[in-house]
Amino acid sequence: MSKFVYVSVLLGCLAGTAWLEFFLRTRVYQRTWRLILTIFPIVLIFSAWDAYAISQGHWTFDERYITGITTVANIPIDEILFFIVIPICAILSFEAVRSARGWKAGDEGES
Repeated sequence: MSKFVYVSVLLGCLAGTAWLEFFLRTRVYQRTWRLILTIFPIVLIFSAWDAYAISQGHWTFDERYITGITTVANIPIDEILFFIVIPICAILSFEAVRSARGWKAGDEGES
């Protein structure tokens, strides 16, 4: 089980924020293209950063807590999932606050 600690934490983060989509109608998952355009640069930039840090020996991962599956540049898949999941949780949280407070985003017309 310890091999899935990192993934379990990510699943816990998703579970902790997923309900916001339904109960506060954040519509984060419904706006898929917007979500992809938001997440993609994060994954790209931080993966490059990780790849460099790993290659230089500045950054390591405890093998006891990750799945052991690696991607390009020896980055664990768990870390790539982190770059996807945590921003989604942050966006869900932000959109939930906006929804509850009735705040408009810059790309929404005044109603």
